[in-house]
Amino acid sequence: MALTDRKPRGLLRILLRAPIHLYRARLGWLVGHRFVYLAHRGRKTGARREVVVEVVRHDPDVPEVVVVAAWGKNPDWYRNIQAAPAIEVRLGSQRWPAPEQRFLDAAEVQRLLLDYQQAHPRAWKRLAPLLGFPADPADERWPEVAARTRAIAFRPRR
Repeated sequence: MALTDRKPRGLLRILLRAPIHLYRARLGWLVGHRFVYLAHRGRKTGARREVVVEVVRHDPDVPEVVVVAAWGKNPDWYRNIQAAPAIEVRLGSQRWPAPEQRFLDAAEVQRLLLDYQQAHPRAWKRLAPLLGFPADPADERWPEVAARTRAIAFRPRR
């Protein structure tokens, strides 16, 4: 069982949620473009919810960021964004109210993961087993992993 198969609890949850306070204090620039703040509505309560997740791909020319729903089989924030679009995205010091979003298909996810693995081989080597991904891109399970991995791209509304 991968570490990320269930929701984080206790100290781990506190550590993972700590960057939210940086963004609330308008200090998101401290984390640069490695993390993105997402504000969304709870699908049952309608209450505002917040999460900070790692950016898997950042294209400043578009601009666009892509994130992967890695914690739990189907994290609450991902299900909330499926039910209703994100309210706000913050990337560094940028703020995108009501961003455009799109859900990546399995082929895009597979390319995304391979690109990430090539760009960050040492990080991938440590993260892949924790996330339940094959470390070797030649592994025949890559298409299967891509098919069950959920990724979303966000960009400012035009």
